[in-house]
Parts: sequence; C-alpha cells; structure tokens
Amino acid sequence: MAGPSWNYVLKFIITGDAGVGKSSLLVRLTDQRFLANPDPTLGVEFGSKLITIPEEDNKVVKLQCWDTAGTESFRSITRSYYRGAAGCLLVYDVTSRPSFEHARTWLADVRTHADPHLTCILVGNKSDLSLERRQVSTEEGERWAQEEGLLFVEASAKSGDNVEAAFEKAARDILIKIRRGVFDDDRSPGVKSSNPAGAITLDQRKATGQTCCGS
Repeated sequence: MAGPSWNYVLKFIITGDAGVGKSSLLVRLTDQRFLANPDPTLGVEFGSKLITIPEEDNKVVKLQCWDTAGTESFRSITRSYYRGAAGCLLVYDVTSRPSFEHARTWLADVRTHADPHLTCILVGNKSDLSLERRQVSTEEGERWAQEEGLLFVEASAKSGDNVEAAFEKAARDILIKIRRGVFDDDRSPGVKSSNPAGAITLDQRKATGQTCCGS
C-alpha cells in the first residue's frame, strides 16, 4: 500500500476582524481563485492544501486551515478552534487602521486560548490597493510584528501575491521548531506526522487528555 503523500499535517487558524479578507485568502490558497464578494463567515470554514518546503528537505506539509468568524457574536465558538493549532494567520486590512489596531485584541485572544509555542504570522491583506487608500504602512506593520515576536508579510488575496508564501513561511518556522525539539510532534494535537509511530489523528490525541502544543 502506498504511504501518505505528506510528511506532516499542520493545523492553522486564520483570525482577524470581519471584512479583512480571511475567507478570500483561504480560497486563494486552496482554489487559486479570488472570492470577490464572500458571504460573512458563520462560525468557521475549512480548507486544506499540500505545500512543499524546499528549505526543510522538500518536506510536504498538508495545511488544515480553519477560517474563523471575525464578529464578536461568534467569538466563543471560534476560540474553541484555537486549541491544538500549530500556526495562526493574524490578518488585517492595510486600508483599515481599525482592523490593524484590533489585531492586538485578536493576538491577545490567541495567546490566551492557543498553545504558547504556536507560530503566528501577521498578514497585511489587500496590498494590491493603491497607496492613497492605505492606512497602515508596511514599515508600521513590520515594526509591530517584530515587537510582538510575529512573522510578517503583506499579501493580496485578489492578485495571489504572497498568499501561499505566508503559509509557507509559517509552516517552515513550525518545522524548525519540530527539528529543534520545541515540542514533540507525535504528541501535539496541531501536528500529525506521516511516521506510523506518530500517525495519531487529531481527535484521538485530544481524547488522550494530553495538553496541546501548537508549534
């Protein structure tokens, strides 16, 4: 029987204000198309994608991505999906200063409810829009990411620019943590190894009562 076509499965959450383009980023990643007028996310939406990380011996990673609702009414539901996540895309809209300011609250939420080792990348979406419409500069976004210990990239769900690169950058950081022994991937809910000894499903791991270690 043929073995798995991947080396790791990594659970990602996508979080941030409503309207920043989280669903569009997910559809661009999984379907390579632009979702121009997405319906508001109710609770969570799911998508998956296989990517290869050249810098990590061409390991193949299966991303399991959960797009969470950005409205307060769904906050308690979406928080439950933070558990066991290996990575997080914290998204804001470069043309919306409030969405950037609210990223602090979203990050605090993630740090409260997710594993402390989770890899988080700050993503400034809608980078294709004109400079006149910008309310957050690249330098400001990058500076805040550095202050908070986050990875950073600007992307465009419309053009596709840097969308897959954002996930690759975060996945590469997670694989580095696995290699350095920051956490044991065989016992971590957010990571599934293709090694048969560690091929435990996410639900089975959760049922053991072991603590999550997201990254």
